[in-house]
Amino acid sequence: MSTLDKTHGRVGETERASFRAGPVDEESADRLAANGLDYRRLAVDGDEYVGWLQSVARGFQDGERSGEQIAASRERSGYRRLTGVFDPESPMDAPVATIASWLGELTVPGEAMIPSCAISAVTVAPTHRRRGVARAMLEGELRAAHAAGIPMAMLTVSESPLYGRYGFAPAAAGASWQIETKRAGWIGPQPAGRIDFVSRERVRELLPALHNRVRHRRAGEIDVPHSHWDGFAGTNPAAEKTGEKRAVQYTDAAGDVRGAAVYAVRENHDDFTKATVSVHYLLAETDDAYAALWRFLLELDLVGEVHAGELSVDEPLLWMIADQRAAKITVRDHQYVRILDVVACLETRRYGGPGALVLDVSDPLGIAAGRYLLEVDESGAGRVRSLGGETVDAVTVTLGVTELSATYLGGVSLATLAAAGRVTVTDTAAEASVTALAMATRVLGWHTAPRLSIWY
Repeated sequence: MSTLDKTHGRVGETERASFRAGPVDEESADRLAANGLDYRRLAVDGDEYVGWLQSVARGFQDGERSGEQIAASRERSGYRRLTGVFDPESPMDAPVATIASWLGELTVPGEAMIPSCAISAVTVAPTHRRRGVARAMLEGELRAAHAAGIPMAMLTVSESPLYGRYGFAPAAAGASWQIETKRAGWIGPQPAGRIDFVSRERVRELLPALHNRVRHRRAGEIDVPHSHWDGFAGTNPAAEKTGEKRAVQYTDAAGDVRGAAVYAVRENHDDFTKATVSVHYLLAETDDAYAALWRFLLELDLVGEVHAGELSVDEPLLWMIADQRAAKITVRDHQYVRILDVVACLETRRYGGPGALVLDVSDPLGIAAGRYLLEVDESGAGRVRSLGGETVDAVTVTLGVTELSATYLGGVSLATLAAAGRVTVTDTAAEASVTALAMATRVLGWHTAPRLSIWY
């Protein structure tokens, strides 16, 4: 087993480096080799990185990367484990499939964190589809993470139907807002602090520190890789349209910076009083900072609409505007998680109420399959042990690892999954299945909705 700190969720650079340097999964390597393909890791500072990056760009329908963009990406990608699938018969010196991952920290209910394998840059060239390449890569990365002792995997997706077959589940939804500013009407607090414009370089300094102070409060958030902040702040010299980004900070009455926002304005040439503001990132450490930043954005002159994405499904902002219909809100799947170690994952999070449950978990990859006893005390702390063939007189929840992963951050209730036919709840001690379902739902629930504020 790994020496990862699964209790407190903190991941050190030694563990991160060990995962980056770990071998590719032998089972997937053999499967791909049988189809004439070579599955291997590659180095960020090696010659193969250029072809790997161009393959990723092509896979996401982006343009070919320039020399400046390649250099900037190489400089900012050292934290990632990079893997490619190569076809020796291909005329191009580039992989036909790609995947990247890194070892991060996922916040879970109860303000705890758990080490997690973050997966990104999954592409397969159109010339090599339907040959089992994606399956080999995804399963290989999950087995490699499990072998390294990492209890959880996570990702954000471009095509949502693809990942359920590997045990991933949408666990934290994201909300996109479109707000008519003149109609909204601010009725929220008017904090005593102040808003000031700051440079993009200054907000680049502020955001990581603010995020590290608040990310433990909301299940679903992760430790943002260092290079991502350049994208939010507009300080990546190779990125496009960085000059459009404007930044403000909120300072409280004591003079401490408690929040910041980055946004851009698009002028409306048909009506100069109806420009559109796009909020690229808003981060608030306090309720006052949250209210002050949103009020500033909604009351900007010559602005007709404010657009923002990756928000929570229960934003307080909805209750800070006079006309809630001024906000058009679209909710969709965003953060996906996949449990690899049931005991470690379930003992890390807190729960909505006391009780004992037998979890009969199936797993298409066999990684997390088994029967587990979860016992939650009055404080919401859980103890978990594998049952094997042992019989326990308790409410039994029969479900797949996808469904267990879906409930993990508290974003969907067990009752909802039961109504959808995705789980079965039985009580060997009584016939009151409805009561058993209510108890199991309360135990596995959580009082706040999860959120992830970025894509990765």
